[in-house]
Amino acid sequence: MYDLIVRNARLYPMDGDARLAAADSFAVRAGRIAAVDVPAEAEAREVLDAGGRCVLPGLIDCHTHLVWAGDRMADRIQRLEGRSYQEIAAAGGGINSTVLAVRRASDDELIAQSRARLRTLMADGVTTVEIKSGYGLSTEDELRMLRTARHIGEEESVEVVKTFLGAHAIPSGSTKAAWMEELLYTTLPRAADEGLVDQVDIYVEGIAFDVEDLERLVACAERLGLPFKAHSGQFSEIGGTARAAQLGALSVDHLEYADENAVRTMAEFHTTAVILPGAFYFLGETQLPPIESLRAHAVPMAIATDLNPGSSPLVSLLDAMHLAGTLFGMRADEVLMGVTANAARALGRDDIGRIAVGCRADFTLWELPAPEYICYQMGGIAPSAVYHTGIAR
Repeated sequence: MYDLIVRNARLYPMDGDARLAAADSFAVRAGRIAAVDVPAEAEAREVLDAGGRCVLPGLIDCHTHLVWAGDRMADRIQRLEGRSYQEIAAAGGGINSTVLAVRRASDDELIAQSRARLRTLMADGVTTVEIKSGYGLSTEDELRMLRTARHIGEEESVEVVKTFLGAHAIPSGSTKAAWMEELLYTTLPRAADEGLVDQVDIYVEGIAFDVEDLERLVACAERLGLPFKAHSGQFSEIGGTARAAQLGALSVDHLEYADENAVRTMAEFHTTAVILPGAFYFLGETQLPPIESLRAHAVPMAIATDLNPGSSPLVSLLDAMHLAGTLFGMRADEVLMGVTANAARALGRDDIGRIAVGCRADFTLWELPAPEYICYQMGGIAPSAVYHTGIAR
């Protein structure tokens, strides 16, 4: 006896590729996919007739900075006047202005603002969301951000993957050396002890942290038994992409300036590339990520919103999918895999992002001629039903 059987589906399992499956049914037991291509005589407590709708895995937004307070409209105005992201940050705007807003916000304010963004992503069919810290830049405020991420995930029918990004920027009034010492020996160990962190991230860039910092943080993460990833190649390539891959990064994210050596190294070490078209679009960048090279070297590509207040205030994974095709020339099958199986891979997971036996029963139903329409149309699309752990939400 199954808990749920879904029948009469146009099933796109995203299990190896984005093609339509021969099977048109699957079964759920105890929140997991228990069978695909279910015999007609099989029984379940509930049977869902999909009515010929497209059925996809639950979508995964594998790179967000969803927890923050305030806004960065002042930065936006300066960018429209011609200042670069780096110039704004150097003048006291950028990340540190959000840090002040986070520190001034009450717990209730931080939760309420972040929960609203999470629910908007969920309306797109998102069933797993990665959320980073990085706007606290003190031990207590980094931990508060991670607690906020955990809290809103527990409130909603969605999984939140919590990422420690204390190495996002250098706190105002501190030095990189001092902040790295605090991160490595106080903040990250406390986050791990409290069960607040699933993985670790670092921003490797000329305006942030370097390869030596990456190596030190990775060593700390390994001691704590935590996987890691890296922001790299957004504005320059200083060696972070290849080194992160060599050290075993789950993913390297952004990659606009990743060179051929970096891509080859990612392929060699089976590192996933996370493509972030929202930041490229919002910042008016012109350096495209090396999509053709990533294809040629068979590097798996994931797509995410990079939802954040300063460079990608994009609260829609569906819009990120459209932008990835329009701006970067990614094919529909690449985009669909990029928010399902490859996004799961970027999180080090094989139990989500696919409709396959043993995977968590997260899936979405769409009244569309084909799933490619999600990539084709911008706006006006939403799933007709979303199931998380086999339960309709």
